[in-house]
Amino acid sequence: MRLRAAAAVLGLAFTVTMAPVRADVAPLALAVSGPSEQGGWLRGQAPAGTSALMLDDKPVPLAPDGGFFVAFDRDAPPAAKLVAVLADGRRIETALAIAPRAWRIERIDTPKRPGGLPDAEFAQRRAGEVARIAAARARDSMAQGWRQDFLRPAPGRLSGLFGAQRIYRGEPGAYHSGMDIAGGAGTPFVAPADGTVVLAADAPFTLEGHLLILDHGMGLNSAFLHASSLAVKEGDTVRQGQVLGRIGMSGRATGPHLHWSVTWQGRRLDPLLFLPK
Repeated sequence: MRLRAAAAVLGLAFTVTMAPVRADVAPLALAVSGPSEQGGWLRGQAPAGTSALMLDDKPVPLAPDGGFFVAFDRDAPPAAKLVAVLADGRRIETALAIAPRAWRIERIDTPKRPGGLPDAEFAQRRAGEVARIAAARARDSMAQGWRQDFLRPAPGRLSGLFGAQRIYRGEPGAYHSGMDIAGGAGTPFVAPADGTVVLAADAPFTLEGHLLILDHGMGLNSAFLHASSLAVKEGDTVRQGQVLGRIGMSGRATGPHLHWSVTWQGRRLDPLLFLPK
């Protein structure tokens, strides 16, 4: 009963389906904690003997000690299912309630401007940049930063929030994929958690400028855009709080700021939910 009460507080429900088990075998459950909401995440611990873990039928990486990390996109539905499969065939199913968010939506009474067709040179260059970003985010460096409580990477006013979006006469524009920090040109920014540098753009990318991507392990990574300079290189292992570079306005930016975005297995997450309240 106490286990079900604790699950109710977290907005969870779980069931265990199993073959006949001896009476002296203790009940099993998935332990999870974190902001279970759109753009949020959960860290958890699977019971001993777990051979596979799935979130809505998609495989989830599992650490050797049974630790795991899962997350929810900005537009995630209100419910998800986490399933652990044990070596003896038993399945532990946990229903996750994902709280909705009230995003900052601005409705504009003008039509959405169509994007211009890029010239061949830009298209070719951009295709190479996108390929590098995808390859970097696909890497698993076995970093352990996903286990840590994150630090804010830079001081300064928050000039842009994750999830904010404009609607042009009913036609939605792209939502803001990260958090903007107006820390001032030249202000150092640091690693919010341990990780491995999987991309460091010495030559500025067309849109992101001097882009740095830091892998925190388990499919979780941070990206930092528009830097004026970088203090680390690809392959470097960095520690939480280590200086990564300096804030700038390289790439497509209207002023100096740090754009910090967080993703997990292609899902875009709210960086603010990784920070202490």
